[in-house]
Amino acid sequence: MAGHHIAFLLLAAPMMLLIDAKSLRAQTMPPVSHHQHKSTTHSFDIPKRPPDSGRAFTEPPATPVLSAPTWYQPSSEAGQLPQVYTLDELLRLATQNNPTLRQAQRHIDAELARSMQAGLYPNPVLSYVGEQIGLEGTAGEWQGFELEQRLVTAGKLDLSRNKYQHRAKVAQHLAVAQQFRVCNDVRIHFVKTLAAMQILNLKRELLKTSEDHLLTVREMYNLGQANKADAHRAIALLQAHRLHVLKAENNLRRQRIELTAIVGLDCTDPIVEGTLSSDRTLIDFDEAYQRILECSPQLLAAYAKLNEDSVTVRRESVEWIPDIVISGGSGYNSVDRQTTAAARVSIEVPLFDRNQGTIRQAQLDYSRQRDEVRRTQLDLRRRLATEYDLYLTAHQHAYEHEAVIVPAKREAYRLTLESYKANRAEWEAVLKDHEDYTNARIMLTEQQRVSEILINGHLLHDGLQTPDGPLPGGHIDSVPKPR
Repeated sequence: MAGHHIAFLLLAAPMMLLIDAKSLRAQTMPPVSHHQHKSTTHSFDIPKRPPDSGRAFTEPPATPVLSAPTWYQPSSEAGQLPQVYTLDELLRLATQNNPTLRQAQRHIDAELARSMQAGLYPNPVLSYVGEQIGLEGTAGEWQGFELEQRLVTAGKLDLSRNKYQHRAKVAQHLAVAQQFRVCNDVRIHFVKTLAAMQILNLKRELLKTSEDHLLTVREMYNLGQANKADAHRAIALLQAHRLHVLKAENNLRRQRIELTAIVGLDCTDPIVEGTLSSDRTLIDFDEAYQRILECSPQLLAAYAKLNEDSVTVRRESVEWIPDIVISGGSGYNSVDRQTTAAARVSIEVPLFDRNQGTIRQAQLDYSRQRDEVRRTQLDLRRRLATEYDLYLTAHQHAYEHEAVIVPAKREAYRLTLESYKANRAEWEAVLKDHEDYTNARIMLTEQQRVSEILINGHLLHDGLQTPDGPLPGGHIDSVPKPR
């Protein structure tokens, strides 16, 4: 019996293997529709490896050329080197070339001319007098000349002269304010130009790093360690840094043009030489405000205008006092046939018009100017608070950057660079940390210097602004007999 079992198993084994193979084939074959059930043969498309796969080389993407338009570069003459300007040299040139300073001086000269004119004595009047011309065929009963002179009373001419002398002092203070505007603007744009130069150097440094990275990616591509996507990302990063350099170049050119415009020079691409940092101690708000109250040319001009208005009230208060008009002369009396003289004295009787309305106008303008002085004080305090906020914030940030943030960013850049070398970080992250670290060295220094200049310069800027005249806004003009 045992022999029969063994023989049966030997005969059944091939059949079982055949059945298992058919079932396995049925599981791996795709389903066949009822239109294909008559087919008895089946074919399978097995993909084959190309004969040159892994051995053919494909060129990496080409590096594009920057084709964006750029700012016009003026061509310099052969052998001519651009002139280097220091801050002191620019300030000296601004005092000579800025037209607003001459305009401010014209206001002073005009008020002094008004003062001279207002104090001049009235001219005498020479008259020819002929009475009863044609009487009995004669030239007249009396023929002669008279000379008339107005005698100004109550010191009116001195008061008028004094009034415009005070107005000339107003113009002098406003001229000093214009000088501060020009000098402050020169200093501000000088600082902005230096900052723009440093930013451009940073952007060019990052561009050079990006160019080196693209060369590295292309070499890695040739060795099979990078693909086309890596090359395209490196190209995009390079183009982005090229645009950053263009933006920094445009900003530097604009700052240089604005600087030369304030100075009054026609050159558009000067080279400036100086330092961006400041060694001055921290400004105290109360001390700065007290200095402004004592020395601000705007506030001094407001006080000078108040003195002028006080003189105007006194001048208009004596206007009603009548002047004395005297006249006299000699002539020939044809009837009596002898030479005679004539004399006349006249005076206006202030019965109705005693200049009441004009006096009231002058008093109201004086009261308005007292409020103007107070308004100027409050406005200076408000503007100082705004500028001091920017100054102190920039100083605090700059201090913390030097003490904490710059070392931290330097360490972050070092760690990121090491991670990139160990293939644990992307190159974009390395560049970003490097840019943050470098930006931190100059961050907020520009704002700190600008605010410092404005606070020390009585908050005055805009050196090409038309100089203010001695009459402030809202002035009430004292006009006799308004029409």
